[in-house]
Formats: sequence, C-alpha cells, structure tokens
Amino acid sequence: MQTNFSPASLADSHMAASEKILRTCVHCGFCTATCPTYLLLGDELDSPRGRIYMIKDMLEYDKPATAQVVKHVDRCLSCLSCMTTCPSGVNYMHLVDHARAHIEKTYKRPLSDRFFRAVLANLMPYPNRFRLMLLGAVAMRPFRSIIGKLPVIGARAYAALDLAPSSLPGRSADQKPQSFTVPTPIKRVALLGGCVQPVLKSGINTATIELLQRLNVDIVLAKGETCCGSLPHHMGREKVSLDMARTNIDAWTREIEGEGLDAIIITASGCGTTIKDYAFMLRDDAAYAAKATKVAALAKDITEFLTSLELTRLDDKPLVVAYHSACSMQHGQQIKDAPKNLLKNAGFKVKDVPEGHICCGSAGTYNILQPELATQLRDRKVKNIAKTKPDIIATGNIGCITQISKGTQTPIVHTVELLNWAYGGSKPEGLANMTGI
Repeated sequence: MQTNFSPASLADSHMAASEKILRTCVHCGFCTATCPTYLLLGDELDSPRGRIYMIKDMLEYDKPATAQVVKHVDRCLSCLSCMTTCPSGVNYMHLVDHARAHIEKTYKRPLSDRFFRAVLANLMPYPNRFRLMLLGAVAMRPFRSIIGKLPVIGARAYAALDLAPSSLPGRSADQKPQSFTVPTPIKRVALLGGCVQPVLKSGINTATIELLQRLNVDIVLAKGETCCGSLPHHMGREKVSLDMARTNIDAWTREIEGEGLDAIIITASGCGTTIKDYAFMLRDDAAYAAKATKVAALAKDITEFLTSLELTRLDDKPLVVAYHSACSMQHGQQIKDAPKNLLKNAGFKVKDVPEGHICCGSAGTYNILQPELATQLRDRKVKNIAKTKPDIIATGNIGCITQISKGTQTPIVHTVELLNWAYGGSKPEGLANMTGI
C-alpha cells in the first residue's frame, strides 16, 4: 500500500511503525474471509481491509477521528484472525491499537459511551473494585430485563448484568503475594495473578499451582504485580496500560534478579498476548525497553510451559472434550496444538470445534460494549460446539469461559483445570457429577 506520511509525522515512532505496517498491506482481501464482523455484517468497512483504509486516512494526515471511523474500529474484536490469514504479514494488532489510542485522544464520545468505558476501565482491572462491581451486579441481575429496556444504555446494561454470576464467587487464599515451594524444584516460575479471572474463577490459578507443585516447580506470586494492562490498552488508554506494564515489569524483574525465574506463567491467554507484546509497547522507554524485552521472552501460557515438562501418558477416558481455542491463544500467540496435545496425553478424547477460527464474541469488554454482535457470535460458537457432542468444553481464557457459558448447559472449564484433575488434583468446579477419570 502506498503511503504519503510527512517526514515530520514519521519522526513519531508510533506513526513510523504504523506506516511500515500499512505499506505491508497488498489489498488482497484474504482477511475478509476470516473476519467475524465482516462475516456478520458484510460491510467492507467492518473488515480488516476496510478498517486499514480508514486508519490510513486518519493517521496519514493526522486527522481527528470521525464518528464513522470510531463506529467501525469499535466493532473490531481484535480477535487477530486476520493476522493468521494474511499472506503478507500485516501486523494489524499494532495498527488497530494505535488507531484506538488516536481515537481516545482526538474524539469525544457520547456521554453514555464515555460512562460505560470509564466504569469498565476503572473497575475491571482492579480485583477489589471489580468484586464490588460484581456485588452490585449480582444484586441488580434479577432486574436486568427491566433495565435492558432503558433508552440509550439499556442494551449494554443488560449485557453487563447478564454476564455477571448469579452469586458472588468466594475469595481464594492463593490470591495474595506469596511463594509455593517444593523440596526439589526443577524450575522456578512467577504466576500472573490477574485481575478479572481470580475474582470470577479463582480455581484456575489454584489448579495451576496444584499441578505445577506436583511437577516439582516452585511458584511465586510476585509482590506489587497488577493487571497486565490489556483491558485499558484495547480501549485506547495508552498511558494507563503502559504504567501497568511498567509496574509488572518491576515486580517480575525483582524476582528475576533475586532467586531467578525460568518463566512467567499466564493462565488467561488475553493477558499473555499483551505481556508478550511488552517489548514493542515500551520500545521507546529507555528505562524499561531492555527489561520489557526480557519479561516478554519469559512469558509463557501455562500450556506452552507444560509442554516443556514430562507429563505421563494417561489411560484413555470416556469423556469427550470440545477444545475452544481462544483468539488470543491461536491468533495472538499462535499456540494451536499444545493445549489439545496435552489433553490427549491426559487421556481425553479431544474434538476440534467447527469454525474454530471465528471469535466467540467475548474479546475483553466487547460483549458489553457491542452486545448485539457479541451475542450473535456467541450463539454461532455454541451451535458449532454442540456439533461435537461434548461432555466438557475446555478453553484457555476467562473471557471465553464467561461468554460461552451463557449460551450452553455443557460445562466449560479452563484447560489447566482438566489437566490438574487428570493428574490427581482437584475436580474442577462445575463437574461435581461427572465421572470418568
């Protein structure tokens, strides 16, 4: 793609990076075939190629974002399926992230939009605040149908309340900074505690700790760690997300320089995609660029890390597992076979989901901010999962677990919960009546 950025514009590293990405695009349109919003809406402006044209026009001439640009960029899930499909290697992730930051700086959203985004950005990344948010949502959930009829805010309010659990999950003892040691460790890792996940489903990290300890791995929940920054990052709140990244880098660097780390383990694939991108996000920060590169290199999804260990091949089980590969796992991190191979090695009969490359509609806060499209994608995903006739659904991202569970009665759990159970650990919550291990 030909570009006409001015030399002054290209002096800005963000513009220079985006200009390089734009020049990589050859207009082939392969991305349209795997884009969820183009699949639903059939509008070129709701495809990666269409958005790229709009973003180019906005950034090339340093224009303030228009309502049309905001509408179509907001509809993007950042599922990154287009990046897996693209034969030219267009880094759409970095381009759309830059566009969102530009929108945040140059466009004044309607009041209701600003309100919802402010609530989500200021509550969800902070576990204690998020717990209070859930407490209110649990109380209001019975009235969601009435609230959903309110003008302007109704659809989003209904979506938020419908996604909330019916009761407030309990706290877990392993959420505070601490170490879990074994007598003869073979590796030492930091485990990302997270923000949303430990509040909604603390059993995921508990299962991770149980399994890793049985595999002779020392684990630390680093003091001072915070949200990975992905939620504000994908809402265009660049300063907040970078500050969170720096806070985490400081926390993990203390561990690296102290007792050392072999890996930083992440159990939410959305977080993993962001942490692995810290080196790019902080490339211009002289104080953090090198440390960010080291942290990003150590970041591993739990299934990615488990493949480096020796797990015994277990006997076959009479349980069919539909594996839903989160977009941030298969497209963001390009981890495709490791989770399925681990489940097969544990004895489960694993089935791929038809249209597995298409997003379930969760996408961070997308299922609240774009509820109509998110619901259509969820229903499509659930129908495809049902075709495999599974006993259990497994995935590696809390957003997908929350989203898909609202459309099916089939139990859905994190991949590591199933692995922990298979290798002698606790049975995952929600599988109380299930046998076969």
